[in-house]
Amino acid sequence: MSVQDRAGLVGARRVVVKVGSSSISGENAGKIQPIVEALAAAHARGTEVVLVSSGAIATGMPYLALEERPVDLATQQAAAAVGQNVLIYRYQDALRPFEIVAGQVLLTAGDLENPTHRSNARRAMERLLGLRILPIVNENDTVATHEIRFGDNDRLAALVAQLIGADALVLLSDIESLYTRPPSEPGARPIDVVAHDDDMSGFEFGSVVVNSVGTGGAATKASAARLATASGIGVLVTSADLVADALEGAQIGTWFAPAPGVTPASATGSVRAVSVS
Repeated sequence: MSVQDRAGLVGARRVVVKVGSSSISGENAGKIQPIVEALAAAHARGTEVVLVSSGAIATGMPYLALEERPVDLATQQAAAAVGQNVLIYRYQDALRPFEIVAGQVLLTAGDLENPTHRSNARRAMERLLGLRILPIVNENDTVATHEIRFGDNDRLAALVAQLIGADALVLLSDIESLYTRPPSEPGARPIDVVAHDDDMSGFEFGSVVVNSVGTGGAATKASAARLATASGIGVLVTSADLVADALEGAQIGTWFAPAPGVTPASATGSVRAVSVS
């Protein structure tokens, strides 16, 4: 059953949570612990949780003595290869006190467009969830091409939510909610709820943001949210600092309501592509 509003998150059967690079790398590496604590609390309530985590490149950068995100693909791939190992270790170390085991799942958006790869990924993730393992999904940066630079895994998280028929998707950001224009600009107002048929063309989300550790921004989150809601999956966009409140159904962030009358895809459903309007 799709989650229809924020309050329903606390009792959701299956939730996908996505966290970006800037929230868990560099000086924010310590935030992995409270994020894991929130996921573990939901896990203890019986919710099946899938974490989509960016951060492999950002985590690997210090080990390659890089102060800024590399611009060439080969160095990005090298940083990701090193960082993915460290990132998963940090998650597993934080999960250990809760006796939860993480399972690493590396995908590209292309995998979810290939019927055979999609079926294999779905089967593996369903089995992991059935075993009460917490899947941690990231883009397979060592083989990705343009996906390595754009989207910051927001679209991948929406596709994963579709793939496994999640009840809801939580996209964690650096700010509490989306705004009608960049929050630093005069007249910017927080967006509370976006109905499935709302026209978002009047909102000034700006272009994709590229910073020293990752890519992403409000526009990618809005686009990913519309992709998920078209499949009947409610989406909350809020701050990584508020993940515990989010999963407990607090009235925070920006809620994208699922399309009415649409049930999230079952384990045999297909992944659909929808662009934001």
